[in-house]
Formats: sequence, structure tokens, C-alpha cells
Amino acid sequence: MSPEGLAFVVFSAGMLLLMGIGMNMALALVLTGAGMAWVLGFWDTQLLAQNLVAGVDSFPLLAVPFFILAGELMNSGGISRRIIDMAQAWVGHIRGGLGYVAIGAAVLMASMSGSALADTAALATILLPMMRQQGYPMATSAGLIASGGIIAPIIPPSMPFVIYGVTTNTSISALFISGIVPGLLMGTGLIVAWKWVLRRIELPRGTPLPMRDRLKATARAFWAMLMPIIIIGGMKSGVFTPTEAAVVAAFYALVVALFVHREMRIAEVVGVLERAAKTTAIVMFLCAGAQVASYMITLADLPSVLTSWLGPLVESPRLLMAVMMIVLVLIGTALDLTPTILIFGPVMLPIAVKAGIDPVYFGLMFILNGAIGLITPPVGTVLNVVAGVGRLSMGSVIKGVNPFLLVYVLILALFVVFPQIVIAPVHWMR
Repeated sequence: MSPEGLAFVVFSAGMLLLMGIGMNMALALVLTGAGMAWVLGFWDTQLLAQNLVAGVDSFPLLAVPFFILAGELMNSGGISRRIIDMAQAWVGHIRGGLGYVAIGAAVLMASMSGSALADTAALATILLPMMRQQGYPMATSAGLIASGGIIAPIIPPSMPFVIYGVTTNTSISALFISGIVPGLLMGTGLIVAWKWVLRRIELPRGTPLPMRDRLKATARAFWAMLMPIIIIGGMKSGVFTPTEAAVVAAFYALVVALFVHREMRIAEVVGVLERAAKTTAIVMFLCAGAQVASYMITLADLPSVLTSWLGPLVESPRLLMAVMMIVLVLIGTALDLTPTILIFGPVMLPIAVKAGIDPVYFGLMFILNGAIGLITPPVGTVLNVVAGVGRLSMGSVIKGVNPFLLVYVLILALFVVFPQIVIAPVHWMR
């Protein structure tokens, strides 16, 4: 067997073995990368150390800790709650209204934090107790909230888009733009699915709030609603880059939490910073470990190996995309979103580009697949969050998410057949 083929075996078997025994993903990436370096004849501890540092030594990656911090400040400073209160004031009274509140709040919060876990935790913490009190079926409600939470990686600003853009050298601004229409379609799809689910559920209607109270709730959410306008508008107009937008988002959330809403004391900022730092450390360690594996994957020329395997499919971009999406769906059931991006993004993108597939379009499809994986067992990170917050069994949450998961798969298939849904807005807004 050639060194390149042996390196592929070491990478594949090593990752399966190390993940199987429960090793930390970042360490697994470093060890498999070191194993590949050994069989390729590039073993050098200094080279490994340099790649570990290079994995996090990136200006665009600075967006990650600041978006994480912005999400923590939103949840602690009352921004998330005001968005939910506003949605409830307008649609909470209709039959199944809390479900529509969850969808609307998920879309709005996605345009601010870019973190599926943070958004899902906030929605579940506030809405699940209310749904339980009003007699909503808990499994279906938890499935809806989990499905709404994964809109966050798609609508800008999105941390997965930042990580993907840095890893594959794709324009982060273009990736952000590509997520607007798909994110809104995901929200629309959830509305249709929730309306369909409601046919079998008996729920009472509430009493509509007076227009004065609705406007009051909207006014209370004004500063929260201003946040995505500042972020997206600033990037579109060229005032700041995506990385700088993350800093603006964190600073804005801090000012609003401390001095506008006044729901956070200065002493509490330390705890928020600590939680954000822990999450950032996890993500950055993954990026560092992935750089080691990615460098060795490049040396082994694994993209060319995979291209030769796919062969004739390269001549049929839609068929190739469909096959790659199926592969990514299977990968998404076993890996979390960030490791999927870091490991398979640099491998699959060159194949897609060779087939003539737009790299931004492929990036959107890649992230959408990975986001769907967050609500797909056995890993299903977002499902775990909802089950933990709602004190529900994992089995019931998996059952409840199925109708919404089906809608997402249909949307994914729609984008495969009609890629212009994604590509056209990017070209128009550039």
C-alpha cells in the first residue's frame, strides 16, 4: 500500500477508534494527524507544534469568541427574553401560539448570536415551562424548539460560517449573505410543519392582547431588534468586516445589558466572560487539532484520492452534490458541526470546485447538513440540550423532532435541485 493510502487508513481508522473510546475530539485530531505524519515520513514535533498554533492564529477566527460572548450577554442581559416576549404578544394568543412564538424568536435570535446551542438553551428555558403549563405535548414542543435552534448556524452572523470560511479560504461575507434566504425558508418550513402537527392536537386559544400592550412589548424589544440591523447593515455597507462585526455585537450586547435594560450588574460580567471563555477554548482547541490533521490530509493529497473514487460524478454537479449531501448527512449523525467542518470541509470543497460547483453554495449546503446533524441521533447535541432543560427522555425528543426534520430534508433536496435559490441572492447582494 502506498504511503498516501496508508495515511488515509490511519486517519479513518484512527478517528473511528479514538471517537469510539470517547476521546476528546481535538486530541483525536492531533493524534490521527501525528499518525499520518509518521506514515508519510514527515514526523517532526516542531511541525506539529507549528500547525497547532497556525490553527488558531487567524484574524477571522477572532469572530468566534466575540460571537460566543455576544450570545452569553444576550441571554444574561434580557435581550433574548424581550424577543420572546414580543413574539408572544403578537401571536401567542392563537391556537398553538407558543409554537409560532418559538419559531419567530428562533429566527430573530439567529440573526444575533449565530450559536445553535445558546439559542436553543434560551428558547427551551423560557418556553418549555410555559408550554407544559398550557398543555402542549412536550415531545413535539421540544422537537420544535430544537429544530428552531439550528436556524442559528444558517442566518448571519453564523459562527460555523466563520469557521468554515477560515478553514476553506471562502469569503465569510458571501457565506453570511448565502444564509439569509435559506434561513428564512427554514423558518417558513417550521411554520408549515407546526400547522400540520396541530391538526392532531387539541389546544385552547388565548385572549389577544390589546394593541397598546403589543406595541409596548415591541418597544421593549427595540434595542434587541436593532442589533441584527447594525451587524448585517455594517457588513453589507463595508463599515466593518465579519470579525469586527462580532466585536461590535459583543460590545452592543454589553452596553444594552448594563445600561439600557439594566438586567445585569457589572459584577456579573465576570461570570459571563468565564462561560464564554470556556466555550471559546473548546472551539479553538478543535481548530488547532484540525489544522494538524488538515495539513497532513493535504500532504497525502486525499482530495485527489476521493476525486478519483468519485470519477464520473464530477461531470454531473447535481448528482455529485446529492451524493456528497448523503455522505454529509451520515457524517452529521456521528460528528458535531464544528469537527465536521474542520475535518471534511477542506477535503470535500476541492472536489466540488472541480465539478464546477460554486464554493459559497457548497459551503451553505455543507453547514446546513451539519446543522441538521445537530438534531439527528445518535449525537444530536441540540437534542441533548432540549432534553436536559425540559427534563425529558432523549427518545421522546427524537420522536418529537421527526416532522420538522423531514421538512429540513425536503428543503435540502430543494436546494440541490435548484441551487439558484442560494446563489442568486449572493450575486445580487454583492
